Amino acid sequence: MTRDLSIEMCGVRFPNPFLLSSSPVSNTAEMIGRAFDHGFGGTVYKTVVDDRTKIIHPSPRMSSYDQGPRRLVGLQNVEQTSDRTLKDNLADITYLKKHWPDRVLLVSVMGFSEEQWVMLARAAEDAGADMLELNFSCPHMTVEGAGMKVGQAMELVERFTHVVRQTVRVPILAKLTSNVTDITVPAQYAKSGGADGITAINTVRALTEIGLDDFVPKPNVAGKGAMSGYSGPAIKPIGLKCITELAQHAELGLPLSGCGGVETWIDAVEYLLCGASTIQMTTAVIHYGQRVVEELCEGLTDFMDEKGYDHVADIVGKALPHIRPTDAFDLSVQGVADYDLERCVGCGQCFIVCQDAGGQGLRWDDKKRRPIPDDDHCLSCMVCSFICPVSDPPLITYRQVKNKPAVVPAVSR
Repeated sequence: MTRDLSIEMCGVRFPNPFLLSSSPVSNTAEMIGRAFDHGFGGTVYKTVVDDRTKIIHPSPRMSSYDQGPRRLVGLQNVEQTSDRTLKDNLADITYLKKHWPDRVLLVSVMGFSEEQWVMLARAAEDAGADMLELNFSCPHMTVEGAGMKVGQAMELVERFTHVVRQTVRVPILAKLTSNVTDITVPAQYAKSGGADGITAINTVRALTEIGLDDFVPKPNVAGKGAMSGYSGPAIKPIGLKCITELAQHAELGLPLSGCGGVETWIDAVEYLLCGASTIQMTTAVIHYGQRVVEELCEGLTDFMDEKGYDHVADIVGKALPHIRPTDAFDLSVQGVADYDLERCVGCGQCFIVCQDAGGQGLRWDDKKRRPIPDDDHCLSCMVCSFICPVSDPPLITYRQVKNKPAVVPAVSR
């Protein structure tokens, strides 16, 4: 049976839930058109601004954050909104809707006054935008009173959303920042202003690396660095947390577009399970190219086949009943780390970490070079499994133990 990857959000039907996010990868009609040809269901056109606001990008404008041999775990970025003229951007928007009418085109806008928000929203709608995304979240705008600074000022979120809502008929998404104490608060202000949905999250404000020779943060822009937007797989846990908080907020009740760290079909499904209806991405496209969407669609289809879901909407929010506060845990359920010692390579890492960071629930056999588990003292913290090199399948797994006391006895000395 053919699985239906299409999904409706804010009354708009997407061919599939995968979108380019408003970013360097959605800067021109040419690159967006190629993304549509590869299979993206929609895009959020890179944030447009009034021509009176001169945007000049620093050089260099990005820096890859790597971990050992793994490249691009994260991306530090100081690029701002589109630096192209509004006329050129509007012409590209019109071109895209003419040539790919079945793909959903959202346009990200950012004003610096009520008049600019109104003008940009009207212009984007007139050019053919199916939806608008209001950028309340860029963490490194150099223009005062823009981006994240608006997203942290709740009254401005409501006011600017309201003036746009009074101006256009197309659905509006408010793109919110994670750089707040509680993301549901600005979301409620956006809803009060008339937002039809929420996008979360934008990049996380961060400082990833300092040059050890020149002491300048990366990217090094003529001897200076800055705290700026950080994206990529490393921020997925923050994005999932924010989407879940928004989805579980009883009074919000708005559809959600998830963004932050999506690289594989598994990442995408996790966002769907936590309540997102559409999925946006940037760093994955920078890393693998637009063809990444082909693997995402294939992986999502295979997952739906395996689980027996006919429609993407059937997956949305499925994890939410299982995400509870920590005081909801059943503390009577206890267990231990279970070892398949036939496959042990004798490296001793489990013993070291259990002694230094666990419950001292292991002894060590020097002759056999094998750990000796002590179930009575095992905390089931599972740190030993995190560092074990035998992981496919895992050598160390969790095993529930019936009637095991919740309080572990002290280690005798």
